[in-house]
Amino acid sequence: MKSKTKRKKRIIAVVIGFLTIFSQASCKPSRSSNRIIVASAGKVKSLDPAQANTLKTLQLISALGDTLYRLKPNGDLEPRLAKSLPEISNNGLTITIPLRENVLFHDGTKFDSKAMEFSIKRFMKIGTLNYVINGRISKIETPSPFVLRLILNRPSSSIKGLLTSINLTPLSPSAYKNYQDKFLNKRFIGTGPYQLNNFQTDKQRLIPFKYYWGKKTENPGIDYIHFTNSTTLFGSIRTKEVDVLLSTSMEDIQILALNKLAKKGKLVEGEGPAMEIGYITFRSNTSPLNNKKVRESLSYSLNRSLISKNVSFGLREPLLAIIPPSLKKNDNPRWPKYNPQKAKKLLLKEGYCNNKKLTIDLTFRSNVPADKLLAITWQQQINRDISDCISLNLKGVESTTVYKQLGEGAYEAVMLDWTGAYPDPEAYLAPLLSCKKIINDICEEGEAVLSGSFWASSKLQNALIQSEKLFDDNRLEKLNEVELYAANGGAYLPVWLVKPRAWAQTNFAKPEFDGSGLMLLDRLKRLNQ
Repeated sequence: MKSKTKRKKRIIAVVIGFLTIFSQASCKPSRSSNRIIVASAGKVKSLDPAQANTLKTLQLISALGDTLYRLKPNGDLEPRLAKSLPEISNNGLTITIPLRENVLFHDGTKFDSKAMEFSIKRFMKIGTLNYVINGRISKIETPSPFVLRLILNRPSSSIKGLLTSINLTPLSPSAYKNYQDKFLNKRFIGTGPYQLNNFQTDKQRLIPFKYYWGKKTENPGIDYIHFTNSTTLFGSIRTKEVDVLLSTSMEDIQILALNKLAKKGKLVEGEGPAMEIGYITFRSNTSPLNNKKVRESLSYSLNRSLISKNVSFGLREPLLAIIPPSLKKNDNPRWPKYNPQKAKKLLLKEGYCNNKKLTIDLTFRSNVPADKLLAITWQQQINRDISDCISLNLKGVESTTVYKQLGEGAYEAVMLDWTGAYPDPEAYLAPLLSCKKIINDICEEGEAVLSGSFWASSKLQNALIQSEKLFDDNRLEKLNEVELYAANGGAYLPVWLVKPRAWAQTNFAKPEFDGSGLMLLDRLKRLNQ
């Protein structure tokens, strides 16, 4: 009886083995065409711009659709579907945007002001990130087929940045007429240089759009594929299964290895502007982290240089701010630098260290390798420097669960990352700090609740609102003030800054990025073709 059971188990194991090999083989990219194979981690579950909130999805949509404007690598605004820069009225309440003519959607229908109005209103109604509009747009007018007019509730100097957002990519009103109040996940009908030929969650095929209004693609098409883990991604570029590899969600040790291969001339590496910040959120509405001095002591306890070296081999730059330096007027530190003596002094005043430790539960995303290494490094560093004052308890939780429970106050301290919905300081400050209802520095309703910090400041809110009425250097100075309030509040602890990277085989031109940190898929090209 036992031998029969063992035999059955062996047969099942063999069958599973063959199925695994077959499934892996079926997922391998085909080399039957000249399409460029681009790989990244994870899966794309939805191609709807109103739902898109992951970098890999935004990367894909940026090739299938166009925005009104795009940010150049030098930070300047480049008109795309807009014909020229926006015209702003003297009172700052009316934004007039002239649109390009003779632009077609992938279904053959014409792009015009009505289509742009349809797409913006749809995002305002159902968009996952529709808070970025933040009640700024009062009315949308279409005075002529190729003029769009936005009437604002209040002056908004960040509106220009918002107009570069992938989430506002225009969609064909004809194709989406039955999806004005719900998402369309597996199709995409936009105006971009590519059109979607096939969609699966782990592979999307893009073919050049024959009637594209702008510069034609540098390649005959893209197979955009997704692997489940960093090791598979690393192997795929080494064995030349893929042509181009994006660094999203890759382990730092493998990024370092690819970086070294590029320096030896075995790969071609491209870098984009650092737009992703890594940080820790402290739940500030319950003890002990409702004590500002306690939060401040934790700010002094973090050795960013050590963490950058041990976790990322120096690839992730230590960060003392929550706005990427490229978006600010100056890069003066906002958060305290590492100083364990200062941390201990603060904790002594709050009654800790004398046979009483500050015990904090630190949650890291279990499926993000850098998170776990950061948590372990910080824990070891605290144990070495101020073990008589602080104790960190580490807890790993899968990222989707973290995001789902964050606004419920489930985590005392949690590690996260953030990339603004558009390249502007406000796109980093508002999602973490804005609050509609404040009681004694506790946010009862607003983005500060959804971010898991529950911390708020009336002075900060007023400064954030005032910044919308200012422009250029005056605006940046006011946003610097907002960031200083945030640093003083100590509800967030910035850790590092992450650059997007891409590697291509040596027969390719260097991968290029735009000012938002997205790779330009249409500029990928083989050499000597």
